[in-house]
Parts: sequence; C-alpha cells; structure tokens
Amino acid sequence: MRRREFIALFGGAAVSWPLAARAPQDNPVRRIGMLSNLAQDDKEDQRRVEAFRQTLQELGWTVGRNIQIDYRWGAGKAEFYRKQAAELVALGPDVIVTNGTTTIGPVLETTHTVPVVFVNVSDPVSGGFVESLARPGGNATGFAAAEYGTSGKWLQLLKQIAPEVKRVAVLRDPSTASGSGRLGAIQAVAPLLGVDINAIDVRDAGEIERGLLSSSSNTGVIVTVSGAAITHRDLIITLAAKLKLPAVYSERIFAVSGGLISYGHDAIDQYRRAAGYVDRILKGEKPSDLPVQAPTKFETVINLTTAKALGISMPSSLVVSADEVIE
Repeated sequence: MRRREFIALFGGAAVSWPLAARAPQDNPVRRIGMLSNLAQDDKEDQRRVEAFRQTLQELGWTVGRNIQIDYRWGAGKAEFYRKQAAELVALGPDVIVTNGTTTIGPVLETTHTVPVVFVNVSDPVSGGFVESLARPGGNATGFAAAEYGTSGKWLQLLKQIAPEVKRVAVLRDPSTASGSGRLGAIQAVAPLLGVDINAIDVRDAGEIERGLLSSSSNTGVIVTVSGAAITHRDLIITLAAKLKLPAVYSERIFAVSGGLISYGHDAIDQYRRAAGYVDRILKGEKPSDLPVQAPTKFETVINLTTAKALGISMPSSLVVSADEVIE
C-alpha cells in the first residue's frame, strides 16, 4: 500500500497524480515522469498530456490504478530544467517523457539508466541524444521533429500568401542546434525567392519586441519550432497583427491562437505514439532497441479571420488543400 502524494514546488510547478489507495502486491503501480517546456496552465500542454493519457488507457494503463504520472513544467525557462530533471529522477520513475530539445539534454545529463522517451526533438543525433535513429544505443529514444529541409516550406508559403514580401524575420531559439539548423535551411532557399533574412531571438519577450518592432515595410515573419516561441505565442501573434505582418508558424497552436497560417508536424500525434513506446518499455523493452521515428502526420491550418484583418486574400488552392480552416 502506498501513500497519496501531492508535490507543489514554487517555480518548478510540480504536481503528482495520486497513487491508488491500494495497489495489489503482484501488480505494482508504475511511475512515469513528464517534463514539458511549456507552462502548467498552458492549454496546449494540457491537450497533449490528455492525448498521452488517453492512449495509455487504451493500452491498459490507468492513472490511479496501475500508473502514477509526475509532472514538471519549464514554461520556456531553460534554467529550470536541470533542477526539474533531478527532481523527477529522484522520484524513481520507470520512464521519463520529455517534450522539446531543451528538456531532453538536462534529463540525459541527470540519468544514464532511467528510460527516456522524447517528443518534438529536432535532430536528436547531432544533439548527442542518441547514437543513430535506427539504433539509439543509450537510455533514450522517441520522436523527432521534422527535418530541417521542411523549413523551406514556410518561406514558400509566406511568398505564396504575400508575394510582395522582400524581407523575412525568422524567429528562432539560438540556444538550440535546431534554431541554427532551421535558420540555415531558410537562408538557403531565400535567394531563390528573392528575400533577405533577419534572425530574431525568442528567448525572452524583450528580444521578440525589439526584433519585430524594428521591422520595415514589406516584411514577413516565420516562427520556427521552439518551446520559447510557443510560450511567447500570444505576444508574437499580437505584434504581428498590430504591425500588419504576414506570418507563417511552425505549429497548429499558433493558428488556433490567432496566427495567420501554420504548417508542421502534428504534435498531438507524437504524444500518442510516445504512449505506445512507454507501454513497450513498461512491458520490458529497452529504449536502445526502439528506433527514433520521424513525423508521419503534417498539417496546414489557416485562420481566415486573421487573413481578413490583415487584408490578405488567401489563394483558393491553399484554402482547399488545408487540413483545417478557422473562420
């Protein structure tokens, strides 16, 4: 029989789902740690976690019966992650799930034995998180974000909806390898489309405001994949609307929050697939034997309300082919 637990740490925002009041001795409750780069009250994080829990339940794992989930949130603040990783490892989890490139590093620095399943990580091989995609080799495996080459699609979309754009502000997180990788991929395509690229850091609100407020006429915006960008999405979307800047975003959450258009892999799908890997690990498989998988689902979401406010007429072919249209 295990005691009920509830942990609340100021700054770390820690929460544990309670154990069942009585767990049969021959069927012990398994423990899962989750470290997110978003905030505890972020609806997108809640949506992802719910998809993860639903899939686990379909696989026979129910919170309060045979699993416990301990949560930590970083809210885009990298200085929290090492402390939170240590807290999760100290709880003795059977597996840890991490979201984003900025969270996986601190966890792997903290433990070389606890199995780790990551989601939404760009270039996990170059980041040193796994030895190869086919044979991860260590205690981590998971689901990678889209390869850098797809970043050129954002620039193509921007020129398609705003042909007059001559300069593009690319918002990226310079503290991650993927921030530089995606910027480089966009810069490689830029001369072919006749645009100049200006990089803007997204580590804090001040950087974002200074970068976008200094934008000149005929400027568009591309917001690349990063936890910091998602954390500051309301600020980015508000500034883009105020300055009448056409913007292309990397994830659906931006478009449903008021951004113009998004194109990227389905983050919810990665959480569902991660639940499948957690199930296999809890049943005895090793992360080193589970290949890192690339995204299989991509989605384009268009916000026609925002398009109208910006005075942009979306190409009908683009609207018809979109996975979701917000009106």
